Amino acid sequence: MRIAMVTETFPPEINGVALTVAGLAQSLREAGHAVQIVRPRQAGDEAGAGENGAEVLARGARLPKYPGLQFGLPIAQRLRKLWKNERPDAIYAATEGPLGYSALRVARALGIPAATGFHTRFDDFARHYGFGFLTPVVFAYLRRFHRQAAATLVPTIELREFLMENQFGNVVLLRRAVDNALFSPARRDETLRAQWGLEPGQLAVVYVGRIATEKNLPLAVRAFREVQKVHRHARYIWIGDGPARAALAAENPDFIFAGIQRDTGLARHFASADLFVFPSLTETFGNVTLEALASGLPTVAFDYGAAREHLTPCCGRRVPYANEDAFVRATLDLVRSDVTRTDLRAAAVAAVAELDPITVAAQFAELLAGLAQPGNNQIAGNGKLHEGSR
Repeated sequence: MRIAMVTETFPPEINGVALTVAGLAQSLREAGHAVQIVRPRQAGDEAGAGENGAEVLARGARLPKYPGLQFGLPIAQRLRKLWKNERPDAIYAATEGPLGYSALRVARALGIPAATGFHTRFDDFARHYGFGFLTPVVFAYLRRFHRQAAATLVPTIELREFLMENQFGNVVLLRRAVDNALFSPARRDETLRAQWGLEPGQLAVVYVGRIATEKNLPLAVRAFREVQKVHRHARYIWIGDGPARAALAAENPDFIFAGIQRDTGLARHFASADLFVFPSLTETFGNVTLEALASGLPTVAFDYGAAREHLTPCCGRRVPYANEDAFVRATLDLVRSDVTRTDLRAAAVAAVAELDPITVAAQFAELLAGLAQPGNNQIAGNGKLHEGSR
């Protein structure tokens, strides 16, 4: 197939949407599909980049209060000309910005089947960044955007049911992949642990993600301080960056900040820890949960998103949503027994073993091929195309 993927964010930007889209594109290409990426131009792009058809680069503008990310400006006229000459079999709009909206309009005008991906609850983000009064407006825009497509793809049953209840149209479950060749317990590195100041048998807790207010950071700190009462020499390793990092570091000088890690570096940090504590309440999915499990890390997270789908008592603790006391108790439950954590490691790897990128890419291509069948603008509306693939 010829597939055009439209996204406002893409590596080297580090976030769940960028990495998910890039990983999916790579797996599709390895399977023999022709993939075109439509995205905003980035600072590192060379002059003339985006002229070979495999990438189409648009102008972008920075997101307010979210440095490091941008949205793409619409390029409807350019896409219309391009897709008339080299028509894709299907279009996937991964993000809901102006660039994605313009792509959906062109697809509709040219009769090209299109799917969208629901990756981020921007209505929740508006609340956390001081624009709570805009939440209903943002939610209405998201619904209008996704109803332009023949199908909206979501990674969890919970999100599928929520969007269907709110009239988002045809919502289809497509499981999120994790690179279980990259993220593996085999990447555990005792030299790295020694650099953290740990001796054999001492505990490393890890945080991975954007270091920002919407990630519920005070609970992460509270849980770790309770862990220290049990494991006095425990270390808290923070991977990522964000606007709250400087204040967090100043208030907690014993924390270790490893900065942004990518690829094997990230996998090595994950595997070298002993526990992943994820207090965020604002994830649409939470890719880092899958990466932690694939790395063999027992995990504590709230009962929604990826945790609800894949985190079982065999590999961690799933806590009632927003119950902070229960979150701390669950964390302590996991750190009190070395034997329990050893058993959980193997179970964590097994929990995500079937979410390999090749399988998920094949399901994605099958879905788009169904949309591209003559006279077929929709997947069957039960929203359960790939519910069985875990």
